[in-house]
This record gives sequence, structure tokens and C-alpha cells, in this order.
Amino acid sequence: MKTDSILTLLSFAAKAGKLSFGTHATEFAITSKKAKLVLAAEDISEKSVKELKFKADKVNIPVALLIGVNSEALSQRLGKKCGIIAVNDEGFAQAVMKNYKEDNRYDGEI
Repeated sequence: MKTDSILTLLSFAAKAGKLSFGTHATEFAITSKKAKLVLAAEDISEKSVKELKFKADKVNIPVALLIGVNSEALSQRLGKKCGIIAVNDEGFAQAVMKNYKEDNRYDGEI
């Protein structure tokens, strides 16, 4: 299972300062085209995810749901309370997506 690998990559990205935490910071990263990938914990409301996806689609930024990871687990792993994050580094974003694709969790849509 790749979930642990994904969370490990995200914790490295957090330590490197390559993540935006929370809805507002993620929206800013999207509109400023800083975000390379947007991720949401599985317990985030459908409305919030749809709003982020709408904004991200305008600038061709992929959005994925962290299946099997709730906000509490994500927050604990990253050391900051969050349920929505933006990955602001192309290398980290590609590595996370590679793990998702290998685990057959991501089909290009959420």
C-alpha cells in the first residue's frame, strides 16, 4: 500500500517548505499558479473539494483525494492541522502522483 509512501513524501515536502496548508492558503497557491497538485483528506466536505477542483481546473492543476487518510491523520503526519494541502514543488507533486498511479488510486478525476 502506497499511502504511507505518500504521507512520507508529504512530510518531507512540509519540512522543505513546499506545501500550503488549509483552504485559504491552497486557494492562494492555486490562483498564484504556485500549486502543482492539490490534495484533500477523505473527510473533507464534498462542497469544499468541488470548489477547489473548480478553481484548480481553471489553471490545469490536478486535484486528488487522499483515500484512507482523514484530516486528523494528515495533520498528525505533517505536524500542522489541515485537511487540504497544495504541493508547491513539481518534483514532490510528480512523486506523489506516481505513488497514486501505482496504487491505482488516481484516474485523473475525483
